[in-house]
Amino acid sequence: MRILLIHASRFSFHVTEKTSAVSSLAELSDESRQRELGECLVAFLCSEKSDEKDIESVAGQAASTIRDHAGQVEATDVMLYPYAHLSSDLSSPRIATKVLAKTAEILGGDEGLRIYEAPFGFYKGFNIECKGHPLSELAKTILPGGEVEDQTASAAIKSEKTLKSEWRVWTPDGNDVQPAEFDFGPHPTFKDMYDYEMEGTRASSEPPAHIELMRRLELVDYEPASDPGNFRWYPNGELVKRLIEDRVAEHLSSDGAMRVETPIMYDYQHPNLMSYLNRFPARQYVLLSDKKEYFLRFAACFGQYLMQHDMQLSYRMLPAKLYEISHYSFRREQSGELAGLRRLRTFTMPDLHTLARNEEAAREEFLNQMDLSMACMRDFGLDYEVAVRFVRGFLDEDPDFAREIVRRADRPVLIEIWDDRFFYFVAKLEFNFIDAQSKSSCLSTVQIDVENTERFEITYVDDDGQSKHPILMHTSISGSIERVVASMLEQQAVRIKSGETPVLPLWLSPIQIRIIPVADRHHGFCADLLSKIPFRADLDDRDMSVGKKIREAERRWTPYILVVGDREMEGSELSLRIHGGEQSKLSLDDLISRVETELEGMPFLPINVPPRLSERPIFVG
Repeated sequence: MRILLIHASRFSFHVTEKTSAVSSLAELSDESRQRELGECLVAFLCSEKSDEKDIESVAGQAASTIRDHAGQVEATDVMLYPYAHLSSDLSSPRIATKVLAKTAEILGGDEGLRIYEAPFGFYKGFNIECKGHPLSELAKTILPGGEVEDQTASAAIKSEKTLKSEWRVWTPDGNDVQPAEFDFGPHPTFKDMYDYEMEGTRASSEPPAHIELMRRLELVDYEPASDPGNFRWYPNGELVKRLIEDRVAEHLSSDGAMRVETPIMYDYQHPNLMSYLNRFPARQYVLLSDKKEYFLRFAACFGQYLMQHDMQLSYRMLPAKLYEISHYSFRREQSGELAGLRRLRTFTMPDLHTLARNEEAAREEFLNQMDLSMACMRDFGLDYEVAVRFVRGFLDEDPDFAREIVRRADRPVLIEIWDDRFFYFVAKLEFNFIDAQSKSSCLSTVQIDVENTERFEITYVDDDGQSKHPILMHTSISGSIERVVASMLEQQAVRIKSGETPVLPLWLSPIQIRIIPVADRHHGFCADLLSKIPFRADLDDRDMSVGKKIREAERRWTPYILVVGDREMEGSELSLRIHGGEQSKLSLDDLISRVETELEGMPFLPINVPPRLSERPIFVG
């Protein structure tokens, strides 16, 4: 049973219509149809399937919880209000009525309380005024036998904590050693990843370094009007985000993946989805629409599963790949775990799902998608560490497959080996970025799933004419776009700390070239120059000193700065300052050729702000 207790200044309800659980509105008395109370304790009660094991125990615990809390808030009037929306794992109406009736019966024996009941099986409207003191709201989950469930941890997380695993370090030269025997000295960030795995906490004690940088560069910021963990993206940040998405999409499309789009909300009661959620519940956002409960997706998996279920496939069409850049995925992380763009509640995830004919084909595709992930990390200029998790039986079948992963990684790899499989996967690759606080965040991931094609009834026709379940692979060759941005900024924070000059890859720099006139008489020449540059260029035409303009351009990590005075107007060469201090003279054609070479093969988008700084709003003061 789930209970939500609200100490209210006022509460009222009225019945609107029956549900399928009851036969008629006529059976209700006038008092049962509506009621209004002044100060009271409202107990929203939801009976779950587990209650069937011991109705007496659940009702007794519920009554005790309500009685104790009524005493704490000094409430004498108690409203028992059936409320199915507290759970997606509801008991049958028959059991629910028994649990509720027994709870009311037990509480009714307390002379210090007046018990009121809202009817079960009817749709009702209600109004409530919560008092708002520290004890005015309390939520609990009651299990048969007196157990109390931790409502913040999913079954998968709790089971993972109980799983026993062995940790190893494998190296490209073939060594296989215990972590305690490995020399981490030459590999400090690899040691950070291992320590983070052993620590097992996501909470952050101080703000990540990228938060100050993302605001300084006017990329992205907190949105105080939204739920924590949701962000506003300014024009420069939206540009960077789109470019990253475009590059990931180029990699996936060139590999033969088909781009799709799927809904962001799904019916809790859909039979296949309910089976999945009951086994691997995530921290979900739930909404009510037309009296039905829906959850907001925490990945693009569900839509692609259902699409793959409806696809007609033969073995000749495999591997078959679908991907989506899911702009809105939702995961209601705990507030203490939220950490800027590293861990948030709404994010953009490039999700690729591949159907492979068998495990041999899945291993081959796994290595191919690992290569795509490494290409992404190179594009973003990111350093990373590698971890791979195996179920022992799968690893023992083909240890050379794991050796090939380590060989391609060309660095020490942290291997975790589970004796038993709880999750859907038997192999999982992770590229982890280590931030300025030495915390590890997973970016790219590739997983071999041996479970969900059966759960979602995904099949193909093999060469023998028989219908068979393929192997499903889950991949994100980049990780969430937000975490990519966070990782790039964190990497630059480390550079700043060591005295180096921070810089983004040129193809991702919001402004690639800034033109700075020395005096007003140079503005016309600079404007003409700006019109001839086919890249993201702007003109600092503000009324301030040249030195201040240069310092601000460098503070925004502008890769190329052109300072234009009389000599530049009269000559054929421009004065170029390269971010980091280097200066040179070159023609406009040479500059264009240089930038074109640096941008070769990368996506391009035009500037997303007014090109003149005097016309540009300031987003972060």
